Amino acid sequence: MKTILTIQSHVAFGHVGNRAAVFPLERLGCEAIAVNTVQFSNHTGYGQWTGTVFTPDHVAEVLRGVEGRGAFSHCDAVLTGYMGDPGLGDVVLSTVSKVRQARHGALYACDPVMGDVGRGFFVRPGIPDFFRDRAVPAADIITPNQFELEYLTGRPIADLATALEAAAAARALGPKVVLVTSLVRDDAPSGVIEMLLDTAEGSWVVATPRLPLEPPPNGAGDCVSALFLAKLLETGDAAAALGHTASAIYAVFDATRAAGVRELQLIAAQDELVAPKRRFTPAKVR
Repeated sequence: MKTILTIQSHVAFGHVGNRAAVFPLERLGCEAIAVNTVQFSNHTGYGQWTGTVFTPDHVAEVLRGVEGRGAFSHCDAVLTGYMGDPGLGDVVLSTVSKVRQARHGALYACDPVMGDVGRGFFVRPGIPDFFRDRAVPAADIITPNQFELEYLTGRPIADLATALEAAAAARALGPKVVLVTSLVRDDAPSGVIEMLLDTAEGSWVVATPRLPLEPPPNGAGDCVSALFLAKLLETGDAAAALGHTASAIYAVFDATRAAGVRELQLIAAQDELVAPKRRFTPAKVR
């Protein structure tokens, strides 16, 4: 059984941040140690919410307690996502360093949550710089969306060639694995949404049908990062992890569409997190 320390946001209602990551991790057989960076009533996409952004000192105190239980020596990976406070960056990177010292081979998977196409940046000033300059170079795996990849590399993406160039540029910053969680390109087949995986061993694209979800549900990137990390730790095969991740998140989207609601239907689709009924196979493109 793999153990993952996940440092992300928390909402009482809905599924984003740790609420979108912990359940998939556990359904895939991982032990999840969840440390929350915020506690909100709901995700901010609604425009109204209540709650608190936890201070870096608060998060560091919780992590000290976790470390005191000897948990760092059992962690196979650290997963991080949305950060409400740029000062949290030092706490996160210090924790990654401690986990790596306590557990040889532990991975750092960084979801550089900053913004999205059409919305632009939605995080506090300083956080994008932290991701680009410090977190991404320290990470083994990054899972940006297309907007975030363009920011990290300064490379606009229009087609598969430019997407591959941007992914390679991101790997040159330090990570060994780059998973682009949502890719829209001019030369893609119509009616699909894609994910792109880039590693030193090769690159793969997987396409799934674009479902009519309006507004698009929040938290999908958080769920994708958790699914991919869990399957990568289980199999050691990045392409296989990509195929499973795309198939599982499609099942979640399909259940969400069928329910006619805005929040990801993780509970309704829980069996397909483990064994998706409809499988999508990645195609090697490099």
